[in-house]
Amino acid sequence: MSSVRELATKAKKAAAKLAISDTEAKNFALGEIARQLLADKADIIQANAKDLENGKNSGLSPALLDRLALSPSRIENMVEGIQQVIDLEDPVGQIIENWHRPNGLEIAKVRVPMGVVGMVYEARPNVTVDTCALCLKAGSAVLLRGGSSALNSNRALVNSIKKGLTRTAISEDVVQFIDSEDRRAVDEMLRLNGLLDLVIPRGGAGLIRRVVETATVPVIETGVGNCHIYVDSEADHQMALEIILNAKCQRYGVCNAAESLLVHQGIAAAWLPQAVSELTSRGVEIRGCKKVQELAPGIKQATENDWADEFLAPVLAIKVVTDAQEAFDHIQRYGTGHSESIVTNNQTTAAEFLRGVDAAAVYHNTSTRFTDGFEYGFGAEIGISTQKLHARGPMGLRELTSYKYVVRGTGQIRS
Repeated sequence: MSSVRELATKAKKAAAKLAISDTEAKNFALGEIARQLLADKADIIQANAKDLENGKNSGLSPALLDRLALSPSRIENMVEGIQQVIDLEDPVGQIIENWHRPNGLEIAKVRVPMGVVGMVYEARPNVTVDTCALCLKAGSAVLLRGGSSALNSNRALVNSIKKGLTRTAISEDVVQFIDSEDRRAVDEMLRLNGLLDLVIPRGGAGLIRRVVETATVPVIETGVGNCHIYVDSEADHQMALEIILNAKCQRYGVCNAAESLLVHQGIAAAWLPQAVSELTSRGVEIRGCKKVQELAPGIKQATENDWADEFLAPVLAIKVVTDAQEAFDHIQRYGTGHSESIVTNNQTTAAEFLRGVDAAAVYHNTSTRFTDGFEYGFGAEIGISTQKLHARGPMGLRELTSYKYVVRGTGQIRS
């Protein structure tokens, strides 16, 4: 296998040509990738089966196995995501704003590709396809380092992507894959200043922390989601129940799933016992405060760690709060800046929540599960940024570009 630096060097060279490729060429390349993924569906699923078997033998949790698993429908969803990216407007070359100076200079702020994007991620092979599609359309090459638990799946997916590119004007070198389980490869990747323009980690808190602490290249933090649903005293009971069941139970091992439920004391006695019953009937373990234990006997007491944890599992922490302000304060203390939701018919309380809660996405009367590039209409996404510099929330095409200033004159010189 080529060294990490050699792979990044190839990507850097290919990125220069990709940056000036037109939209038609990029869309054609994406179409060929989609067709190849469908043609190789059986091989991809066979490779994924090896990873699933290895994961079960090594004790991967059900949530991680769910993230790892590929099926015909999931591959078709990947292809649908690629088609959505094809249909999206190409951001490269867009004029963000322009103006004229008194001296006659014409200045334009224009979107340009990032260059080479490094991606470090765990057991989610769909990230391989999403990242390649988005980066290619945004004019950037990509260096991928997936988790060892998905090595066979990622290898098969990258092989299909590269095969698809061989039928196009876009070099297959725009996609590079670190085909190694050696953790030192990640450390080398994170220090490739001058070759990588950006690194995006996508996974659990441990992975993200390691990347942030190790990298000397710019990093965008993504994904850790201790997401809350706050059920206010003026919430519609049935709506609140449906929202928490969706936010918690639709999928457990995703960053936009609810991990904590806050319930106003004015609605707790009438609403909470049924909610707990519905959640436990779906296999969710409840960890609650003393008031929750009083209303739903047999519930395990929540610890300080439970309020702060991203479970990524069928576990939910529940707290009864005295008022909306206590809920806001709890989210401020324990939230991770990902996604927060309020359920209420009081428009004033909702407005205070939406204005005052500091998160990448805030919701009123809907599930946190909508924090997703696909659901926002971005096509595939490269991750959910929980920081405030350069991008925040679901990162689609525009978030994968930078900009430069294009200045036109008629012979002006500065005095």
